[in-house]
Amino acid sequence: MKTLTAATLLATAGIFGLSGCASTGNITPQYVAPSTYQSYDCQALNQEYTRVNRYVNAARNEQSTLSASGVGVGVSAGRWGISPNISFGVGKSNNTKARDAKLSRLYGERDAIIQSARIQRCSFANGVKIYGE
Repeated sequence: MKTLTAATLLATAGIFGLSGCASTGNITPQYVAPSTYQSYDCQALNQEYTRVNRYVNAARNEQSTLSASGVGVGVSAGRWGISPNISFGVGKSNNTKARDAKLSRLYGERDAIIQSARIQRCSFANGVKIYGE
């Protein structure tokens, strides 16, 4: 097993400080088999865990998408006379199904990485909770 440098330990501690425990809110993780990561060593698992957490944080911060709610065609009268008028109804969508599906997959990957790291007895996985713990 490779030894960890002070910089790696500091980065890992910072990640745990920022990410806290593995809270998923109301989103249930998809199942990802820990064997997916069985060929990874502890350093690679730690890097993958960090990468997945970055994606989780980015997905959590995604804004709702814009959605078209209608198109209007009409005639308006104003200072310059009568003219055609076209309007588009655009608003913020509360549909978060795509984001929730992405988060569900990412949570499943994160849990699988931690489970694989526990099997290999990687130190960075100590104290990290997975869904249901």
